[in-house]
Amino acid sequence: MRYTATGMRGGSFSRGDSSVNSKVRFPMVAIAAAAALLAMPAHAELKVGVLDYGRLMDESPQGKTLLESLRNDANTKQRELQTAAQGLQGRKDKLTKDRATMSADQVSRAEKEIRDGERDLARRQSEIQDDFNARRNEEMSKLQRTLIEEVRAYAKAQNFDLVVTDGVIYATPALDITPGVLQVLQSRTAPPAAAAPKPAGR
Repeated sequence: MRYTATGMRGGSFSRGDSSVNSKVRFPMVAIAAAAALLAMPAHAELKVGVLDYGRLMDESPQGKTLLESLRNDANTKQRELQTAAQGLQGRKDKLTKDRATMSADQVSRAEKEIRDGERDLARRQSEIQDDFNARRNEEMSKLQRTLIEEVRAYAKAQNFDLVVTDGVIYATPALDITPGVLQVLQSRTAPPAAAAPKPAGR
């Protein structure tokens, strides 16, 4: 499973392939941003923020937790398939070793059992992949909704008039609110500071 974090580079947003953010897209962002700008009174000061959504998903505690859960699930299923494949290979090796001393019927039955085992293994592999994809897509959708709500709450608390994300061709680092949102999310999961030791009594 390949997993690549993305972020600000040289004042512009660069996007890499990521198992976490590859399906997240926000079309028409530029048009929506332009419409919002036109709707503002000419004398109004517009507070604009730019969000690197891929980085937010990669580095947020929620995103890291989801990735770790998906990785552990994939590893568990992979071990199950490897165990089944090793058992099947053992039956093949035994048939090769014992073929000379087996009757024709015994060889035929053993070969049929191996073919059935290969079909079962292929079916199991397909089922595991389908189940994993379905779970990943469902959990990614939940994560996306959660992070969008977090960004909205942050934008309101910081009095932003407009926050834009995918579709931004260039933005100065000063407009990037991603570190601020990440700091808020990470502060909720940070372990409590250890209490200072009490001075020894006299």
